[in-house]
Amino acid sequence: MIEQTKVIPKTTGGRIKSIIGGSLGNLVEWYDWYVYTAFSLYFSDAFFPSDNQTVQLLNTAGIFAIGFLMRPIGGWLMGTFADRYGRKTALTTSVLLMSVGSLIITITPGYRSIGVLAPILLVLARIIQGISVGGEYGTSATYLSEMAGKKHRGFYSSFQYVTLIMGQLMALGILVLLQRIFLTEQQLHDWGWRIPFGIGAFLAVITMYLRRSLQESASFKNEDHHDRSTQGTLRALAKHPKAVFTVIGLTAGGTLAFYTFTTYMQKFLVNTSGFSKSSATMVSTLTLAVFMLLQPVFGLLSDKVGRKPLLIGFGVMGTLTTIPILTLLSETKDVWVAFALILCALIIISGYTSINAVVKAELFPANVRALGVGFPYAIAVSLFGGTAEYIALLFKNGHHQQWFYWYVTICIALSLILYTTMNDTRKHSKMEDE
Repeated sequence: MIEQTKVIPKTTGGRIKSIIGGSLGNLVEWYDWYVYTAFSLYFSDAFFPSDNQTVQLLNTAGIFAIGFLMRPIGGWLMGTFADRYGRKTALTTSVLLMSVGSLIITITPGYRSIGVLAPILLVLARIIQGISVGGEYGTSATYLSEMAGKKHRGFYSSFQYVTLIMGQLMALGILVLLQRIFLTEQQLHDWGWRIPFGIGAFLAVITMYLRRSLQESASFKNEDHHDRSTQGTLRALAKHPKAVFTVIGLTAGGTLAFYTFTTYMQKFLVNTSGFSKSSATMVSTLTLAVFMLLQPVFGLLSDKVGRKPLLIGFGVMGTLTTIPILTLLSETKDVWVAFALILCALIIISGYTSINAVVKAELFPANVRALGVGFPYAIAVSLFGGTAEYIALLFKNGHHQQWFYWYVTICIALSLILYTTMNDTRKHSKMEDE
């Protein structure tokens, strides 16, 4: 067996370089993914003409959910690929797929020009992007966790969500620049919404070439690659049923809470609270910026006290505060009150987001780690995270908005049951066997 010191950076500087390299691609992937929801207020009428804004948003949210439904396929395909042929190759391939999806959205004419073909092409683009981001999560979570040392694994792996949130911030930042400096409201509706998708396609191509210089992780190199039947297959994954169900259970409440208070909040503030689009964008941008900075703090804390206390903290506080926070948000007209309420929710959610990647990676051995992290996670995030906006808008359209608040609360409470019964992966990590 090859010694770890021969294949992973010996210095902290070398380790950080590898983690930054892996994280940059993650940033671009998630920027491309979130541009869709950040700009859906502007392009929804281009693909779905209607006099009812909620119906337009329902249609775009439905396609957003379709992209999520493709994520299990991406988690399976790219997870298998990463466990058999390497994390680096899988990461490069996933960002190429994201570029293709963004390019399709950039150049697709609207409904008035090509009719029903426009939403069909939009669906195709999101399917491609869903496969891409489904593979990206499991592979990047695996790569960052494997490249980090035991002592600071929670801290370093938290940068997956730092770059994930940074991708959202980039999308919102470009929206703010276009709204306030470069374009009028009408120009944004007519054609300006295409600009961020074009930027994403370009950045993804650049990132694809950067990822080719990444160093492969020691955990993958130390594996015996002669027998492919033991690497990245569903049969091999089936030998770890407890870990698979743990990933699904711990993800359900966390991912629903995350998508509720990040991607859906911009629409909630406009469509429910009555804020202007620019005010809603500003609030979302500011809260996400603070949320991003919190991730390494919570990750570092998990290296000191363990992963389990943070998950339980999120579960308890999320169960108790979700309904009050969403109720107050629906009633406020003050920008800074909205900012404070959303930030409170995101501080609580940080107990999940900062460490969920490393917890999942620590559950599986190297031969099925990328598949084990990516595939069951993608199933859970498709069922709960990807449908969050659609279910929220569906309840609102049916005049039962409060039902969504209860739905989020119940899902968090169910995940809390798992948090209290699972082992703390900081103390029981499969990575220590390598």
